[in-house]
Amino acid sequence: MKKTNYSREHLAYLKKLKKKRVTVILSRVLILAVVLGIWELLAQTKAIDPYITSSPSRVAQTIVSLYRDGSLFYHIGITLCETLVGFFIAVIVGYVIAIIFWASDTLHAIVEPYIVVLNSLPKIALGPLIIIWIGTGYEAIIFMTVLVAIILCIMNTFAGFAAVDPTKLTLMKAMGAGKPTTLLKLVIPASLPALMNTLKVAVGLAWIGSIMGEYIVSKAGLGHLINYGGQVMQLDLVMTSTFILCVLTGGMYAIIALMEKLVVKQF
Repeated sequence: MKKTNYSREHLAYLKKLKKKRVTVILSRVLILAVVLGIWELLAQTKAIDPYITSSPSRVAQTIVSLYRDGSLFYHIGITLCETLVGFFIAVIVGYVIAIIFWASDTLHAIVEPYIVVLNSLPKIALGPLIIIWIGTGYEAIIFMTVLVAIILCIMNTFAGFAAVDPTKLTLMKAMGAGKPTTLLKLVIPASLPALMNTLKVAVGLAWIGSIMGEYIVSKAGLGHLINYGGQVMQLDLVMTSTFILCVLTGGMYAIIALMEKLVVKQF
C-alpha cells in the first residue's frame, strides 16, 4: 500500500477539516432533536393544542398506521416518481435550452423577457388549464412539476455559462476553437458549480410542483394525503405527510451534495 507523507501543518489542517465536518453534522442532528423535543414537550403539556399542531409521537403513530394498512409506501412511491421524473425533465430540458441561449446571444435577448414573464405567473392558477390540456392523470402532475422548476434551471444554468472567465473564452477563440469545442472543453466544466447549485434549488421546486399538481388532480400521493387530511380535519395526517416530504427532500439534497463533492474532486 502506497503511503503518503504529509507535513505536520497539513495533518493539522486535515484534522481541522474533519473536526469541522463532525461539528456540522452533530449540530444539525442536535438542532433537529431540540426542535422535535420542544414540539413534543409543548404538546404533552398542552401548551399547544396537539389536535391542531400534532406532535412527533402522533406523527410516529400515524406513520405506523399508514404502514400497517399498506398505504405508506404506495403514496410515497407515487409522489417520489412524479417528482423525480419532473425533476429530471426540467433539469435536462433546461440545460439544453441554456446551451442554445449561450450559442445564440440574439435568441437569448429575444426570448429572455418572455421567460421572466412566464416565471412570474402563479402556477397554481394554471391548474384548470393543465387539466383541460393534459387530463387528470400523472402526466398533469409531472407537467406541473416541470413548469415550476424549468425556468429556474434555464436561468441559473445560463448564468453559470455567462460567468465563465472572458479571458479564457478569448484564449479559446484565439486558438481557433469553435463554439462546440469551447462549450465542451471550457464552458461546461467551468459552470459545474453553478449546475450543482441549480440542482439544489430545483429539488425543492420539483417537490413543490408535484405537491401542487397532486392538490389539483391526484387521488393518491403525499399531496393528496395533505389535501384530504385538511378537508376532514385529520391534522395528524397533514403533519405526517409534511414530515415525510421534508425527509424525502432532505434525502435528495444529500445525494446532490454528495455529487457536488465528487464533481469538485474531479475538477
